[in-house]
Amino acid sequence: MSQSLCYHCGLPIPPDVALAVRVGGQERAVCCIGCQAVAQAIVANGLEDYYRNRDALPDSPREALPTVLEGLVLYDHAEFQKGFVHALSEHEREAALIVEGITCAACIWLIEHHVAKQPGVAGVEVNFSTHRARVRWNEQQGKLSDILAAIAAIGYRAHPYDTARSEELARKERRSALWRVFVAGFGMMQVMMYAVPVYLAGEGDMTADIESLMRWASLVLTLPVVGYSAAPFFRGAWRDFGQRRVGMDVPVALGVGAAFLASVWATLTASGEVYFDSVTMFVFFLLGGRYLEMTARQRAVSITEALAKLMPAFAARVAAYPADRVLAQVPATDLRPGDVVLVRPGEIIPADGIVVEGQSSANEGLLTGESAPVPKVPGATVIGGAVNVDGPLYVRVEQVGEATRLAAIVGLMERASLERPRLVQLADRIAARFIQALLGVAAAVAVTWWLVDPARALWITVSVLVVTCPCALSLATPVALTIASGALARAGLLVTRSHAVETLARATHFVFDKTGTLTYGRPALLDVLPLGRLDGTACTALAAGVEHASEHPLGAALREAAGASAQAVSGATNTPGCGMQALFEGCEVRVGRADWVGELHRQALPESAGALLDGGDTVVALADETGWLALFRFGDGIRPEAAATVSALRAAGLRLALLTGDAAPVAARVAQALGIDEVRAEATPEAKHAYVESLQKQGAVVAMVGDGVNDAPVLARAQVSVAMGGGSQLARTQADLVLLSENLEQIVRGYHLARRSLRVIRQNLVWSFVYNFVALPLAMLGFVTPWMAGIGMSGSSLLVVLNSLRLQPPEGR
Repeated sequence: MSQSLCYHCGLPIPPDVALAVRVGGQERAVCCIGCQAVAQAIVANGLEDYYRNRDALPDSPREALPTVLEGLVLYDHAEFQKGFVHALSEHEREAALIVEGITCAACIWLIEHHVAKQPGVAGVEVNFSTHRARVRWNEQQGKLSDILAAIAAIGYRAHPYDTARSEELARKERRSALWRVFVAGFGMMQVMMYAVPVYLAGEGDMTADIESLMRWASLVLTLPVVGYSAAPFFRGAWRDFGQRRVGMDVPVALGVGAAFLASVWATLTASGEVYFDSVTMFVFFLLGGRYLEMTARQRAVSITEALAKLMPAFAARVAAYPADRVLAQVPATDLRPGDVVLVRPGEIIPADGIVVEGQSSANEGLLTGESAPVPKVPGATVIGGAVNVDGPLYVRVEQVGEATRLAAIVGLMERASLERPRLVQLADRIAARFIQALLGVAAAVAVTWWLVDPARALWITVSVLVVTCPCALSLATPVALTIASGALARAGLLVTRSHAVETLARATHFVFDKTGTLTYGRPALLDVLPLGRLDGTACTALAAGVEHASEHPLGAALREAAGASAQAVSGATNTPGCGMQALFEGCEVRVGRADWVGELHRQALPESAGALLDGGDTVVALADETGWLALFRFGDGIRPEAAATVSALRAAGLRLALLTGDAAPVAARVAQALGIDEVRAEATPEAKHAYVESLQKQGAVVAMVGDGVNDAPVLARAQVSVAMGGGSQLARTQADLVLLSENLEQIVRGYHLARRSLRVIRQNLVWSFVYNFVALPLAMLGFVTPWMAGIGMSGSSLLVVLNSLRLQPPEGR
């Protein structure tokens, strides 16, 4: 049974989707909420002629879409822009696009420079690995349709970005590339069948008419290889000539074109040599290398696409929880804060929220890097995009759409992927100049060999043009950084700035904030000093029972420490600013400030309590009518993995320091527990900033680890910054990396992965330069044939990609 297609975009409709829109008096099936909304906007604004004009075109609706939209200026319509355009200010807009037709790093340069010249454009970034673009413009000075038309004018096609379209374009790209490889491979094999007899025939073994027949057969078989398989090279070169620049496709197109035309002339005049076998062979090898490179690149960016697809299309909304539990299946985009949804086992949580009923666990691995499911009980927060594992959960929605944690993660990843780090820019500049120099060298080689040996001049020049095209150089850095960023994201360390991986690898000092970084940022029970008839465990259980209704953080810490052993009490009341009191076994019990608790029995604290009270931490007393029972010392609990993290970084040869605004005794206790020698306590934001600046003046490369928002000034000052990613402020962070899981051990993994990435980039660059400097003189001296040049060029690019793929973690990790 054939799958029905969406009336709006032409993509297949998923089997579980039943959406429609009324167009021209008929119900038309659509594939998603987005297409339904756009189609309704088209109809509501009197633009139904769009569909009538589109359906009259000979192309498929999907292929004809950009042309028709340009004619109707629909891209400029506010309703149409809702899904992919964001307002940055009153008049500044930013669009997320995906671009078809990109084949090499030179394409990125061309698109960015051409679009940047358009009226109103404030910025444009295109990512080679994902083919995604981000364009910012002032809507008073320019229109989006004009920007898209400018992209089309130089031979590319841009569409609004969505996951389904991205996947469809990736499949289309792979299918088209595979067909071109197949045609080139088939043509190569057939041409070789006619070339081998000519090579093997001795003097006088083959008559002139048979040799001519072999040449004509080879020409016929080479035509589809040059006209179809090699077409992307010629289109790219023509586009570059039109823009008065030279890109990666120019030397390849010149080499293929020159060899083919010379062979055609030799066939027509029955004189000279033909190179049809060499032409088909190196087109096949070049396309084969590009195909493998493309599949590796698409695999490398799969983490971003996987995150974008996490949110479900529909959710089961409860009509009036808890009174009425009638469920309504609604689009997830229709959810609003305050709604209650039912999430069954195995389903994806549709929005950020809080569990109001049920117990289960959630798999948040793709969002935080933590592979173990996280327990969820009433009151626990859940992340949209996580998978509910065990039991049904009723969840009250807190954040939806762009306000969710998942949207913030995807947005930060997109920001990083669209920026171009210094290493990439440097490699692109070198590659561009290298191509210009290569064309000059090829011209000199052609003239020299024409004077020395005219019969060999052509194929040697072709070999020079092809073998030294710097594709490997342009791929050396961006592919490795893309793969490293994906591997870090899987480990729970999100790269939000393009330079982060490179700079983290060069870090010499790690500076940690204390509160919320090395510690939890919330009070925890550190010590219990029994003072009466009960032991520490019994005192903790009693205090937790008195605090059972308290909303104070210290009460929560007592309840957490006691767990299920909390004692049952009665008549609990709160005295603001003092503490809680209740009745236990007919006796009044108080928990709170020592002076207020002491009023209950009028006894002085024993001398043994002095050390606890003078330690600088928060101390709470417990007593009943008979006297003191215990003192509880609270502090900011140190994360259990902090000591191992500090030890691992020190073992890697890094200098460590602790910066905090807390009192000196508290800072010293944390530093001593973790083994950090350099401590700056009671530091203001200005003092933290000055400390990092002083390290940098001494030549240090500083990595600052803080909470992301409160430490914004010092994070901005450090060369590379890591922010803790918990809480609702993720989207606001300006840090270079975000620790999504809040597991500090991931910083160690990230540092070592960054070091490996820098080594891989250096290996790629060294290989690229060595290959070109060795291959060029060999080709100039005539030791490299055209088909060998094709293997060398595609092989060098493929080697760079495969070397970069070593950065990917094994599946399942």
